[in-house]
Amino acid sequence: MTTSRSTPARAGSGRGRATAREPRPAYECDACGHQPPKWVGRCPECGEWGSVVECTVTGPLVSGKVVSSRLPAEPARPIATISAAPARARPTGVSELDRVLGGGLVPGAVVLLAGEPGVGKSTLLLDVAQQWAAGAGSPSLVVSGEESVSQVRLRAERMGALHDQLYLAAESDLSAVLGHLDAVKPGLLVLDSVQTISTTGTEGVPGGVTQVRAVTAALVSVAKERGIATVLVGHVTKDGQVAGPRVLEHLVDVVLHFEGDKHSSLRMVRGVKNRFGAADEVGCFEMHEGGISSLADPSGLFLTRYSEPVPGTCVTVAMEGRRALVTEVQALIGATVAGSPRRTVSGLDGARLAMVLAVLQRRTERLTLHDREVFAATVGGIRVVEPAADLAVALAVASGGLNLAIAPQLVAIGEVGLTGEVRRVGAVPRRLAEAARLGFRLALVPTGCAPDTTGVAPANMRVIEVTDVRSALQAAARASAE
Repeated sequence: MTTSRSTPARAGSGRGRATAREPRPAYECDACGHQPPKWVGRCPECGEWGSVVECTVTGPLVSGKVVSSRLPAEPARPIATISAAPARARPTGVSELDRVLGGGLVPGAVVLLAGEPGVGKSTLLLDVAQQWAAGAGSPSLVVSGEESVSQVRLRAERMGALHDQLYLAAESDLSAVLGHLDAVKPGLLVLDSVQTISTTGTEGVPGGVTQVRAVTAALVSVAKERGIATVLVGHVTKDGQVAGPRVLEHLVDVVLHFEGDKHSSLRMVRGVKNRFGAADEVGCFEMHEGGISSLADPSGLFLTRYSEPVPGTCVTVAMEGRRALVTEVQALIGATVAGSPRRTVSGLDGARLAMVLAVLQRRTERLTLHDREVFAATVGGIRVVEPAADLAVALAVASGGLNLAIAPQLVAIGEVGLTGEVRRVGAVPRRLAEAARLGFRLALVPTGCAPDTTGVAPANMRVIEVTDVRSALQAAARASAE
């Protein structure tokens, strides 16, 4: 009789069973999140020096581990039996922000508001917190990781944003923030900013990829669990992108960009992502000494009123989200220069201006632009980059080059192609209605966009279809002579 003897399995063999999870060293860039196989002085992904740090990762040593099923905490239900009341938006009291959010803040939703330093993010959100405390029936909590409570108090006093239900705290530790949530039990949390908050349970410096990811994930979990509407302030890089890992924008429900020129009072909140409404809305605000206020009708900011027609100007209607904004385009044709003349833009796309200049040089007579400096800009600090402004740019340049003023009651809408044709653009009825509301009586539009085609005829407005740049210039000249 033969006796079989069993031998113990060798450590680390992993045959027939999953191996135990044990820590192993790894390396990660604290600036971009790249994980090189070994430590290097400079990150090969983003090029930062000294940003690669050692971290500890716990994971299976053998792939293919079987994941067993478990009983879910809440069973799946038919969609018709699920109530949508918890996801109803509650107005913040700031009308332009409510427009962008889709009606207001949803309890449990997490909003990321990003913008350049000094644009007014803290001022806007302090106003939102005060409006919420005054009208929502629940406290609001503002946690500042960059300013002291005294500094925030001075700003609130200047804005008139003092309320007994508005609470302030200056913290940079996540555990302390969670402690304030337990004590205050707010309905709205404003965290300024997420890059300044850190947690001791995660490696990395505050503002690094690892810390921002961990802090945001924890705040999202708490907001969903307790039904707290949360607004996170985010920094931006020099390229205008949200600082930190890209997963930050995926974790939150709404991503908003706060834009504005420091030399202008106009500010815009632009929706980039919105799980509760349209993602292409734009809200307009005006910064002043007393704080910030909503602009329900900002079109007048982008126009200049002249006593007499001036060469080098033309008016168009730009679409910012679903909002039509009547905007003036100005062009100045400089003297003839040797070599390469300058092409300078402000508020416009420089590449599209160069294309429009090439089309005018090729498709029109009496207009020489190849050796002359050209300067083009918008009025009021608005940035217009959509192709629908091409026709207005072409008419403004031609008006300045020929020293012929365009009729002040004329607007031009259309995209210019390389062959000189004027192409159709979207939302023409809405653009024409906004121009007619502000008193414009003549519009140049692409073929197929006239009222007899669209079925929409603004009151007291004459609409002329143009096929190419040459016919548009002729129509503008006839309107100016009348």
